[in-house]
Amino acid sequence: MDNSKGKVKTGADHLVALKDGREVYIDGERVSDVTTHPAFRNAVHAAAALYDYQARPENLERMTFAPSPGDGYARINRCWQMPRSYAELVERRKAMSEWAEQSCGYLGRAPDHVASSLLGQVIGIDIFRRHSEARAQALLDYFGYVSRNDHYVSYVIINPQADRNKAWGEQEDELVARLVDEDTQGITVRGAKMLGTGTIMANELLVANLQPLRPGEEDLAISFAIPVATKGLKLLSRKSYEAHAVSARDNPLSARFDENDALVWFEDVKVPWERVFVYRDTDMCRAQFHDTLGHTFQNYQAQIRLTVKVRFLLGIAGRLTDAIGTRAMPPVRETLGKLAAQAAMVEGMVVGMEAAGHMQDGYYVPNKHMMYAAQVLTQELYPRLIDTIRGLAGGALIMLPSSARDVDNPELARIIGLTQRSPVSNATDRVDFLKLVWDAIGSEFGSRHTQYEMFYAGAPYVTCAHSYRTYDWGAADALVRKMLGNV
Repeated sequence: MDNSKGKVKTGADHLVALKDGREVYIDGERVSDVTTHPAFRNAVHAAAALYDYQARPENLERMTFAPSPGDGYARINRCWQMPRSYAELVERRKAMSEWAEQSCGYLGRAPDHVASSLLGQVIGIDIFRRHSEARAQALLDYFGYVSRNDHYVSYVIINPQADRNKAWGEQEDELVARLVDEDTQGITVRGAKMLGTGTIMANELLVANLQPLRPGEEDLAISFAIPVATKGLKLLSRKSYEAHAVSARDNPLSARFDENDALVWFEDVKVPWERVFVYRDTDMCRAQFHDTLGHTFQNYQAQIRLTVKVRFLLGIAGRLTDAIGTRAMPPVRETLGKLAAQAAMVEGMVVGMEAAGHMQDGYYVPNKHMMYAAQVLTQELYPRLIDTIRGLAGGALIMLPSSARDVDNPELARIIGLTQRSPVSNATDRVDFLKLVWDAIGSEFGSRHTQYEMFYAGAPYVTCAHSYRTYDWGAADALVRKMLGNV
């Protein structure tokens, strides 16, 4: 049902929409309401807060746009805006940066991620038309529906690892999600997909195949989208870091921004034809992301988010050296200077993607190779950045109070006040800050984010292959040939 006419989507709208009977499981039990369950409620509300932020009168112009002025539909987030110029691409990026700032970049699969992927796919709609006019129209109609409603769309685009020595079609039955039946109404799907990041708090789920398929695996070669509350769709959550956070003071990040990851299980899920975008075509599964700009736009968004996250971590690094009184030391300033240069490199590459962009099919799009180059560099940079902050911290993160409740005990509070001293703050503020540092770089939540930033785009050989494939080797070789010609 299309309910997009009227006001801009707010957090309250999003929370109401999530009370839809979706099947989410954690610790062996089904969750009755993700908006109130202690494993998910704070992250769900953090996502809802993004919509509240865009709906504020002072933010409305920057964060949203009117897709069709005068038709009565509400303004929607700029992540759905198909940029027709360099200026519009930059305007869109600035809005997404503001959204990322609300979580300091820790909501890796915020609503603008898959929206960006869908936008890139729609720009390349002719690729879908070569596959099937009907499937192309299904995607166009779907994009219109989710964008007008400003829906939060998540995706699952990789398969369970199982036996990596075997092709996906050779895995055990009922492992990889596949087509098991079809009729005039649609297709039926059974099996699993990963990683379902953010799916628990999303409205819709896009299902596709980012990993290569080969001839003979046509039953796996499908792409479609369904509401998260679709009958037969089950979400099996990993451990909730939010649920295990002691308090917001002790775990200020994991208590609020654990967007969660989930195994998605399709138990004979019926998908109507108007929601099917790829049907039994192994090469089209590849083309959906790589011949269109789906992969480019989704990872361009990821780099925008990462610039905010790196800026936050540099803020931590600088404040950390103040807290322990080391900033004036020349080696420490040298380290901070290197970190500042690396942060500028990440931000500069995003700006470079835009400046080196071009018009394609009537839209201004970022430079694909610069995006892949940024992926290669940043998936190496992030763990080094975390290790560098660990080095700056030294032993400061080890002997912290067990929890914020320690300060409620007057005797312990006196000792904490004497032993947690800082040249720039009182003991309580020092402890609160160092708890934030630990949550970012050392906690289970922080470790998950290091793993995420290293592998969300694929293993290094995958991102390096993309960089190799998209570099202009001809232009480089032309310089060599020119020099040889002058010898």
